[in-house]
Amino acid sequence: MGSASEWARETFGDLAGELADILPACLVRAHERARTGHEGVHTQTLEAYGHGLYAVQYEELVSGMAGLGEAVRLQGRTMMLVRGQLIYPLRYAKRNVPVTTARLRRATGFRADLIRRHGPTPRQQILDLDWGDLDDSELHPDLETLPDDVQLVLVPYACSMERGVMHIEWGSAELRREDRYLIWHQHEPLSVGE
Repeated sequence: MGSASEWARETFGDLAGELADILPACLVRAHERARTGHEGVHTQTLEAYGHGLYAVQYEELVSGMAGLGEAVRLQGRTMMLVRGQLIYPLRYAKRNVPVTTARLRRATGFRADLIRRHGPTPRQQILDLDWGDLDDSELHPDLETLPDDVQLVLVPYACSMERGVMHIEWGSAELRREDRYLIWHQHEPLSVGE
């Protein structure tokens, strides 16, 4: 069983080491399934791979963590809630770049709302840049089903069809609205294994 940091033990207790092993294995299996799907449809674009990876990452995580937590449905996907922590995978890059480069495509929508509502308290004051159309009072409806005290643990990973899973971390981050970058409060690598 993998070694777990102090943060991981504080977050997941005695399950930390087991989760440190399970999460990378699940994401590697998700990549393999997505690659197989892409090869099966013989498309010239990577569309089948990308959509497949998005779908199967959740399935593999739920399968791998069965019995360790509670399955919850959000945005049409089943995700795992382990000891009050929602595990959320996030492919942040197609190349092996630092997780500190991670940013969301949009400042609104399910992911953004999830991070704002269940991620850590922002460290900086929000700049008033008159965003106008961004209204925090209108959260994604699925988030109403999660208790307010649920915390978000992001599992960001870099992965491509050609190179597979190159880098995985876990941690907590806030979302900087003005440029959509994730500001990490805590992040640490997980061993991809070979």
